[in-house]
Amino acid sequence: MKVVIQRVTEAKVLVKEELISEIGHGMVILLGVKKGDTEKHARALADRCIHMRIFEDQKGRFNLSLKDIKGEALVVSQFTLLADTSRGRRPSFTDAEEPAKAKQLYEFFISRLNQLGIPTQGGIFAERMKVSLENNGPVTIVTEV
Repeated sequence: MKVVIQRVTEAKVLVKEELISEIGHGMVILLGVKKGDTEKHARALADRCIHMRIFEDQKGRFNLSLKDIKGEALVVSQFTLLADTSRGRRPSFTDAEEPAKAKQLYEFFISRLNQLGIPTQGGIFAERMKVSLENNGPVTIVTEV
């Protein structure tokens, strides 16, 4: 699994011009599920995301986590994170998990964040979405398990 985390002041997802989800202060997590990923990977990555210290304390240092600030999360499925661009001009997505399994792990990841006390919303899996956000910093982190 691979994620791009963006610290935000607000974010929302639209599908066919309809508001699907919206958060305030917290993080947007773009989630790519690769072949071979399991619930164990999803649990580990969810834990890493909510405890990553990317929010500023009173001294302006990155000392606070999403859990510390009582922030929200918006998770968007993003298989294109797994693009192989090493050859040719068209990305290959052969490392991306099959849709049924990827959807199950995406939903598990969201439920895990909620279980860990983070109010979490998602987009609609395999749907074309418009994701709007106000990146706070900007702060953008890429990590994977």
